[in-house]
Amino acid sequence: MSEENKASKTDNKPEETVENPQQKETEKAAESTPVSQDQEEVQENELTTESIEVIQNAKTDDSDDDDFIEEDTDEEDDADPADLDAALNEDSEDESAAERHSIPKKEYETLSKEDLIKELKNLLSNHKVQAIKEHVTEIRAAFIAKFEEEQEEAKEKFLEEGGNIIDFRYYSPLKKEFNSLYFEYRDKRNHYYQNLRKDLNANLETRNALIEELKELKNELGGEESINATFDKFKDIQERWRNAGNIPRDRYNLVWNNYHHHIENFYDFLHLNREFRDKDFKENLDKKLKLIEQAEELAQESDVNRAFKELQMLHKIWKEEVGPVSREYREEIWEKFSAATHKIHEARQEYFKNIDKIYEQNLEKKEEVIAAIEKIAANPAISHNGWQKQMKEVNALRENFFKIGKVPRNANEPTWKSFKQVTREFNHNKNGFYKNQKKEQYENLQKKMKLVMIAEDNKDNEDIKVTIDLMKRIQSDWKKIGHVPRKDSDKIWKRFKKACNHFFDRLHAEKKEVLEEEKGNLEEKVALLDKVKAIELSGKHEDDLKTIKELIKEWKDTGRVPHSKKSIEQDFNKVLDGLFKKLDLTRKESELIKYDNRVAAMADEDNNQALNKERYFITKKIDEVKAEINQLENNLGFFQHVPDDNPMVKEVHKNIAEHKKTLEIWKAKLKKLKSLY
Repeated sequence: MSEENKASKTDNKPEETVENPQQKETEKAAESTPVSQDQEEVQENELTTESIEVIQNAKTDDSDDDDFIEEDTDEEDDADPADLDAALNEDSEDESAAERHSIPKKEYETLSKEDLIKELKNLLSNHKVQAIKEHVTEIRAAFIAKFEEEQEEAKEKFLEEGGNIIDFRYYSPLKKEFNSLYFEYRDKRNHYYQNLRKDLNANLETRNALIEELKELKNELGGEESINATFDKFKDIQERWRNAGNIPRDRYNLVWNNYHHHIENFYDFLHLNREFRDKDFKENLDKKLKLIEQAEELAQESDVNRAFKELQMLHKIWKEEVGPVSREYREEIWEKFSAATHKIHEARQEYFKNIDKIYEQNLEKKEEVIAAIEKIAANPAISHNGWQKQMKEVNALRENFFKIGKVPRNANEPTWKSFKQVTREFNHNKNGFYKNQKKEQYENLQKKMKLVMIAEDNKDNEDIKVTIDLMKRIQSDWKKIGHVPRKDSDKIWKRFKKACNHFFDRLHAEKKEVLEEEKGNLEEKVALLDKVKAIELSGKHEDDLKTIKELIKEWKDTGRVPHSKKSIEQDFNKVLDGLFKKLDLTRKESELIKYDNRVAAMADEDNNQALNKERYFITKKIDEVKAEINQLENNLGFFQHVPDDNPMVKEVHKNIAEHKKTLEIWKAKLKKLKSLY
């Protein structure tokens, strides 16, 4: 191997110029280098002939924005580098690589459709279009997943309500807004790539021209003054090369190797003036040693993705900005730089192995979520509360599903389909339950409307006792009736409550008024009771009896007193009993006079229930007294041969006489009571 070719290989990465005969060997060595597949990051903006065609044929009109945009036909995300060199140079055409890698990603699958739209707007407004492809792709996938699930639920509901599938239409303003933003992104991206192609080709022409200038420099080398001038031109060419911009990737290695070959040739021709060459070699050596230090530091970096991205920049500087070094150092420094590179590369490979494990673990977790939802769907609830509980459980499981993270790519679609299937089954059962609930709720609505009509028809009824019972009964019936449609629930409840409250407010107002009146009556009766207690009889039976009856009438005319003060009636009767004893009235007369007062009080209260109860009581007493008399008379049969003056016989006759008097009193009371009906 020639010294020149050896130097060319060891000073830089294994890339050779077109003129270098060792190119095939180094390419073969490069092809044998193992490289990890990175489906998310590598070859992000490779502009090949196919991608140019995609740009030219991309759908840019929004005439049918109610349909979702088809996936891009290019497969940039799926392209993998064939060797380490390709991976390290993946950003050769992308000036926004640093920005692209610095834009933070969110858990887009956990965001709502509104928040996803907000994120897309933010990316389009604040970042370069070529730097946001990964973010937009993930946002779009999350939005489509949520929309399709929402659309599927709407379709199921439409069909369950008797709709025909051919008539189903689902419109979403959010989808229209999202499509509009995505079209904007596509337009910007297409415009960027069209301009990028022009710029890359223009830069290619510039670099080829610089190579031609570089070739001519060796013809200008002469004396010391000539060397100084030529070396200044050489430095100018290097500066213009560094600033020439990116070129198409498929030409990058070829052009760079060609350039580097002529750089080394120029230095070989500089042997006439070693001062220039050695000075430049030394400066380049210092720069490359610093790059090696930086690469070795990156090899210790825990964030392997960050280390790999920064390593790409170091390789670019090594190749683009720093020239050759003396041959004696070329192999040594390249081996050091290459060793640090391979450490980072191996760490990156290990990282992606672990990523695969994490994806497998995520798959297991998502399958557990799917199984949990499937179990719930297989045991549908039978009540509203039960469904509410299951809905909370399923919603929590859904949120967990979206938070778990990515799964292996080959399992992504089957996992998503299984997830949609079990959630669709759950929603189908839920919708079926609430469909039946709506039918039952409509029937309940009719029942409650009847109660509303009853309440409204009787709210002003003057038959207080009957209406109280009626209102209590319909309120009890209302509680027993189940739910009604939510849109009607509040309205009919307000009508029912208003009618009931109207009646009871009126009742309470009347009761309050009566209570005030009863309090006044109590004051009058207390004064009258004191008056009766203080009365002095004249000794004339007829006059005194007339006075007592007038007092009784005045007492009766005074009216009712509060229920809690009913004992005043007993006090009044006790006073009357004392007066009747002084008048020497018969028991029957006094009882009937007092009873007349009591019956009058019941009549004033307009209490038919009390009158009926009193009638039942008296009738029962009459029957009891008659039974006692019969029993006593039967007992006399045992004393047929006993003289009438026998004490025991005399006692029986006395009891019979007393019972007959009592019977006359009860019969008189019953007659008085009947006169009130």
